[in-house]
Amino acid sequence: MARLAILYEHPHWFKPLFEELRKAGVGYEEWRAEALSYDLEEGEYPELVLNRMSPSAAWRGHGHAQFAVRDLLAVLEARKVAVVNGAQAYDYEVSKVRQMELFRKVGARVPRTKVINSAPLAAKAAEGMAFPVLVKPNCGGAGSGIQRFDSARELEAKAETLEFGCDHTALVQEHIPSRDGACYRVEVLDGQVLYCVRIQRDGTGYNLCPADVCESAAKPVFTRVEPDAEAAVTAVAAARRGGLDVCGVEYIVDHRTGEPVFYDLNALSNFVANAEAVVGFNPYRVFVEYLMRRLQGLGRVR
Repeated sequence: MARLAILYEHPHWFKPLFEELRKAGVGYEEWRAEALSYDLEEGEYPELVLNRMSPSAAWRGHGHAQFAVRDLLAVLEARKVAVVNGAQAYDYEVSKVRQMELFRKVGARVPRTKVINSAPLAAKAAEGMAFPVLVKPNCGGAGSGIQRFDSARELEAKAETLEFGCDHTALVQEHIPSRDGACYRVEVLDGQVLYCVRIQRDGTGYNLCPADVCESAAKPVFTRVEPDAEAAVTAVAAARRGGLDVCGVEYIVDHRTGEPVFYDLNALSNFVANAEAVVGFNPYRVFVEYLMRRLQGLGRVR
């Protein structure tokens, strides 16, 4: 059995990670989340499991993997297997509701939000909110299922088109206006800011996935920037409190107040494509060095 196992679902996102692991001579085995089979009587496990399961799996026909992974992570942790982004982190990954509560716990400002599990409730939930509003599947990922509504009348008329995702829960959330339409993504690894990018949409939609294999009508453009100082502190605090070993934390600067407003947390954080040109280094290499340190701490890599 390999020292390291990687639990994942997307067929292409992790090729750069696999390549860096091979370059470093780190053996690993692949656990495909959409085709899991494991024995509860098993007594031998890898020293370390890296959880790279995506909340957008259901949108690729792999929704059956979402809750199976949650159970597997609980089994691994019950057997004292070390997991990168384990059960607690995954609970935040697949629930935007829990993400909002985590941000609140660390003192971050979040958009006004209401939660529904039935489409006819959407218009009622938006009462008292400033339009436009966004309706988001609670378990989304890559902008999947997000819709914008510019008026209460439009929301009521189109309520039946709403997509609620694999857990049949959605957020009705005020849209935060920024001066230039940009948002910011702070990558956090092992309790430290790895880098921050400014994301500017040149197209339509909400898929801001930074991976090189992502195709998005939003046509996001990524530029390395220094994060807002308060936002950097908040991102690290959220990662630590949420038990997230690696994650991307996203915020918008509200042009009305100048304050960062946090709206998304990505435990499955795809590093930006063409990273050496964009951020000046290879984050996959840094990530593999982190994994090697974790393995060394478990006493199996010298």
